[in-house]
Amino acid sequence: MGLAQQAADRAERDAIRKRWYLSSPALIIIFSAAIGPLFVVLLYSFMVKGDYGDVKYWQFSLDGWFNVVAERDMFDDTLGLAWANISIFWRSIKLSFITTIITLFFGFPTAYFIATRKPDKRDLWLFLITIPFWTNILIRTFAMQEVIRNEGIVNSALMGLGLINQPIQIMFTDWAILFGMVYVYLPLMVLPLYASLEKLDFRLVEAGYDLYANRFQVLWRVIIPLVKPGIVAGCILVFIPSLGAYVIPRVLGGGKNMMLGNLIDLQFGQGRNWPLGSALSITLMVIVTLALLVYVRNTSKGGGSGHV
Repeated sequence: MGLAQQAADRAERDAIRKRWYLSSPALIIIFSAAIGPLFVVLLYSFMVKGDYGDVKYWQFSLDGWFNVVAERDMFDDTLGLAWANISIFWRSIKLSFITTIITLFFGFPTAYFIATRKPDKRDLWLFLITIPFWTNILIRTFAMQEVIRNEGIVNSALMGLGLINQPIQIMFTDWAILFGMVYVYLPLMVLPLYASLEKLDFRLVEAGYDLYANRFQVLWRVIIPLVKPGIVAGCILVFIPSLGAYVIPRVLGGGKNMMLGNLIDLQFGQGRNWPLGSALSITLMVIVTLALLVYVRNTSKGGGSGHV
């Protein structure tokens, strides 16, 4: 019995060692392509700013992290809050959250409509949803610019109908960024919602109606709890790229309406403050991680308890 147990333990160790050997190429790629650069950025955030960009290697300082939320006056050296950075943080979180809510509002009925079509018709609708992915995000952003600019489709249509006398200023505002992000990221909400709704047993919906539940009760207490994984996945897929968006705020928001991605780019480029840019990058990653942990934890509590 002892020899058999030892042989079994040896076989299990060999199997574990073999799995590690097989996974080592993927682990090396993950470390070199993700963890390694992230570690470099983390080191840069604790170094001294170089005179012409870059950093002064192995000269450590906390100025990069200090300047994320605070700054010193250039004349009297008094300490104060970095309101410019704080306002950009707030704009990024606010617009990302609103984008997630709007895409969920429009994406859920769209996914439900596709999931309730005949199987031979669903592929066509999914094909139409995925068509925007064939085009680069920069091209799609410029297309949205043609829609909302002063001489664009929206203003021309409103003026043609006599509803306005002069163009409405939409470009270079937070509204323009919001419209652009909703347009670009809406398919990322529809697809995971469809994946959950397509697997939904609609006999449970019929059972809800048989138990005298109205449409809202069926939606809130039957459908939404069952497709919650798709809702969580869609919100994650929309919120994360929205928070770090760069192209859309750059093209539609102009220089006055920056988001975190633009601020980070500014520090690594014209600002020549790599420690601050690195600290902002790590801060962005921490915010995203905390937001996802809180969101997933809250949605998992009582997630499957809804019933008629």
